[in-house]
Amino acid sequence: MVARMLPHPLLSLLIALVWIGLVNTISLGHVVLGLILGFIVPKLTSAYWPDRPRIKHPLRVAEFVAIVLWDIVVSNISVAYLVLFRKGDSLRSQFVTVPLDIQSPEAITMLAGTITMTPGTLSADLASDGSAILVHCLDVENADDVVRDIKHRYERRLKEIFE
Repeated sequence: MVARMLPHPLLSLLIALVWIGLVNTISLGHVVLGLILGFIVPKLTSAYWPDRPRIKHPLRVAEFVAIVLWDIVVSNISVAYLVLFRKGDSLRSQFVTVPLDIQSPEAITMLAGTITMTPGTLSADLASDGSAILVHCLDVENADDVVRDIKHRYERRLKEIFE
């Protein structure tokens, strides 16, 4: 009965919190509207994703988020340095293919989003069979180091969370 009323309870909560964050005001009206949106949106879209993504280790999510936030801050500083103090022709930008061990569509989506959110890198393409992701890097000394960092810092943790 509860599953029918709230097909994706965590999504409902996330939508309500995002709404409150977007309006940047905590008032009764905005909280109620956020809760209504959190109730309606998952209910209307539940037919499109019958299999809920399973998070096997919820505490690992906090660790993953902390690492991603740290990497975003460090990458912002690195990219600012590159933009301010290096000439454009001295950058060694290139595309790097990262083979994937993860299989879950949710984990692959999180990995692609994480790569894109980190300044200096961009998820450019995904192999049709999901076996590799193409990443554009602003400045690369060694492509193998980029692959190792992505697999160690992000993919390994996403595999623990989703698979």
